[in-house]
Amino acid sequence: MTNAKSPTIYRVAVPSPLRRLFDYLPPTNTANALLPGVRVLIPFGRRKVVGIIVDTAQKSSVSLSRLKPIDSVLDAEPLVPQQLFELYRWAASYYQHPIGDALSSALPALLRKGEAIPESDEKHWQLSEQGKGLPETALSRAPKQQQALNLLQQQATASRDDFKRLDTSIAVLRQLEQKGLIETVVIQRNAPVFDVDNLLLEQPLSLYPEQQQALDNIDLHGFHPYLLHGETGSGKTEVYLQAIEKILRYGKQALVLIPEISLTPQTLSRFQARFNCPIAVLHSGLTDRERAIAWNAARTGQAPIVLGTRSAIFTPLKSPGLLIVDEEHDSSFKQQEGFRYSARDLAVIRAHRESIPLILGSATPSLESLYNCQQERYTKLVLSCRPGNAVQPRWQPVDIRKANLSSGYSRELIAAITDTIAAGNQVLVFLNRRGFSPTLSCHECGWISNCHRCEARLTVHRSPNRLLCHHCEHMEPIPTSCPLCHSAKLQCIGQGTERSEEILEAMFPDTPIIRVDRDTTRRKQAMQAVVDRVNGGEPCILIGTQLLAKGHHFPNVTLVAILDADGGLFSPDFRAPEKMGQLITQVAGRAGRGAQPGTVILQSHHCDHPLIAT
Repeated sequence: MTNAKSPTIYRVAVPSPLRRLFDYLPPTNTANALLPGVRVLIPFGRRKVVGIIVDTAQKSSVSLSRLKPIDSVLDAEPLVPQQLFELYRWAASYYQHPIGDALSSALPALLRKGEAIPESDEKHWQLSEQGKGLPETALSRAPKQQQALNLLQQQATASRDDFKRLDTSIAVLRQLEQKGLIETVVIQRNAPVFDVDNLLLEQPLSLYPEQQQALDNIDLHGFHPYLLHGETGSGKTEVYLQAIEKILRYGKQALVLIPEISLTPQTLSRFQARFNCPIAVLHSGLTDRERAIAWNAARTGQAPIVLGTRSAIFTPLKSPGLLIVDEEHDSSFKQQEGFRYSARDLAVIRAHRESIPLILGSATPSLESLYNCQQERYTKLVLSCRPGNAVQPRWQPVDIRKANLSSGYSRELIAAITDTIAAGNQVLVFLNRRGFSPTLSCHECGWISNCHRCEARLTVHRSPNRLLCHHCEHMEPIPTSCPLCHSAKLQCIGQGTERSEEILEAMFPDTPIIRVDRDTTRRKQAMQAVVDRVNGGEPCILIGTQLLAKGHHFPNVTLVAILDADGGLFSPDFRAPEKMGQLITQVAGRAGRGAQPGTVILQSHHCDHPLIAT
């Protein structure tokens, strides 16, 4: 008598804080073997959850009678190539994170929920003939319907996601359809196969000798990391573009990582102006559907170029050919919550596993990358000057130890701002503290507004009025009196971008003041609107945080002012001098990028500090 063959045991990763896999029996409705990387719907306690098959086994530490079968199989084949799936597993192990949570985090939100990859064809709405002839205020008594009509009067069609941003429900759209004012239309979004012979929409720029040498030294066949160390404004992006062109002509794809969502519009615009091919964009500002469609375009090869922030490092490519990490030094490439990882470091591992070149670009490289160049693990490519006649900005440290400051501004700085605006140019004032004031204190007893959750200081915000913790996001109202002694003598100590904006508006009432920080750029397209306005050329003063320091090209900015350079000089963080040097250099690089030379005024109590003196 022979024993019946034991069923295959599927080892499944479940999104949970548990650092283990869970064993399941095959589903009862299929006899086909399931491959690692396939999503399955499984019973998990009293819930049904989406898991990912990681491995198979012939035996389990749990008796077969206690094992549950998989409910259903969600994918006919693995969603990502096996090589990339192994990278996911390696990352979970290296960064000591529960494998189920790590694997789930690497997928778009729609797929984590168990939904299918959305079709690229999309249902839109447009005005009917009757709706086109309707006056703008015809539905003033139905404001939601009028708002939807106004949107369609501004653009030819609108998707469900467009209406979601206006908080317009499906019910409102149905009412407009019943009135005959709008109608549905299906937009075909299947990406066309691009023509290599008509790849370029514009001719590449002529490279100066250092750029040409850097491009020639990049071997596009096989793995090797390159550190492109280029001064601010030295033309690193042009080297990226021409390297990508070569890769596309080989029939391969390029993945480009940028540190901030705010850099997406200008980077995408630059790429779209050069290449006649689909470009997939991936970042957290997209809707779940938009992100899933872009992710799938990269996976299937419909998008030869993929542009994204740190999480895009997990995006599958059908034909990987080149990996680029721009501003590789930036701390934004580190995920600080949940599944913590470094996208830059994972880029090195991924490029090695996929045998493709990696370009790490920066004007202020990280010490790790510089060390790897010294050890000859990376090849260093140097761009030491700006193209054309552009020159690096002139530095002017201002010692403010004995200076009479006007709300934090020295006389030299006020005079320089006045002269710059009078000459029709633009000014960038850098203050890396958002909010109105970093500290609220009681003048009588010395009480300070600390966060009761994490003990960090609560920052005073005036729009809207609140105390906000910039570490854990805890919020509370601004007290009218001291919680300890009940004195009404509360004072704001120090200044953030909100307060500095008020000060500049009082000093220069006839000059537009544009504040750029996380609070003013939350809305979609808000940063692009700022960039477009500044590039319009009107004399103005930009006041902002490090969002202004990262890669933006403002050709009319000729003066950069660093209000307080002392914040990172004496921090207990061992990386503080490195980060401060990078930040100062990056923000200074926004000056003089056009036809006119730039000046950087740096206010400090420690002008003899090596970081400033050199």
